[in-house]
Amino acid sequence: MTKYGSFPGTRPRRLRTTPVMRRMVAETRLHPADFILPAFVRDGVSEPVPIAAMPGVVQHTRDSLRKAAVEALEAGVSGIMLFGVPDDADKDAQGTAGTDPDGILQVALRDVRSEVGDDLIVMSDLCLDEFTDHGHCGVLDTEGRVDNDATLERYAEMAQVQADAGAHVVGPSGMMDGQIGVVRDALDQMGREDVSILAYTVKYSSAFYGPFREAVGSSLQGDRKTYQQDPANVREAMRELALDLEEGADMVMVKPAGPYLDVLARVADAVDVPVAAYQISGEYSMIEAAAEKGWIDRDKAILEALTGIKRAGAQNILTYWATEVARTLGRQ
Repeated sequence: MTKYGSFPGTRPRRLRTTPVMRRMVAETRLHPADFILPAFVRDGVSEPVPIAAMPGVVQHTRDSLRKAAVEALEAGVSGIMLFGVPDDADKDAQGTAGTDPDGILQVALRDVRSEVGDDLIVMSDLCLDEFTDHGHCGVLDTEGRVDNDATLERYAEMAQVQADAGAHVVGPSGMMDGQIGVVRDALDQMGREDVSILAYTVKYSSAFYGPFREAVGSSLQGDRKTYQQDPANVREAMRELALDLEEGADMVMVKPAGPYLDVLARVADAVDVPVAAYQISGEYSMIEAAAEKGWIDRDKAILEALTGIKRAGAQNILTYWATEVARTLGRQ
């Protein structure tokens, strides 16, 4: 006892004394099964194409995508989310390559499913933006605006061809009103009640998507503020959540993850379905760029960012580091 008596009577630092102690009392733990790997596959290339704005990430060939899927599976990752990158000549106003059974995304789904079977959850981005010549997530009306209801008809068709191609899960990401209900009906009508829907429920109009535009070869003209959510709003996000659940979403997602941890926590507290978060391209690229400059410790920053996303309530995290981090965790 010091001259100050028993002060301090409580010493939280006792539980921080050694690495083993800190590990034992950790409240949040990352596990390989938490992760989903987003992957891009490009039509007509013979070698993987590096994405300049996302060091370490590539547009895959069909063969390299198969290899990436197997590597993710072997590392313990739960799923892979596929994005198709068609040839520019195949883009049109309706995004028809996105519903062509022989389009790059559908071909890639069949490739990956034949490689991994049911051992890895094969997911498919359900959106038209990669396939339209104007780069928007839907078809346009005569005024050049995204036509919500006409787009829903395209999403229904897209869901069906993706299910036929082998997707375990479809991820409607275009932020059209009513998209979850329409996709669910389309799948059920073809007898594919087994295909799950991961709803991009909270998808903000974010500046952090920049590198992704290069990754998918986006042809975007203008912006997506009339359908993606306003970063200033959270009540709006909760309204979208209620609608998606009512329409039949099996899982819900918040995107981006890092800048919206408060929203992620609100969503996770409100639902009894699995909650995912997408650590998007800009989040990835900022850490990689800062690490390349020597300003931060790359590996520690990656784990800290992912731990924060899980701590906020994400059961699953889409991250471009999925396989790498899963391997690291498997060695611990």
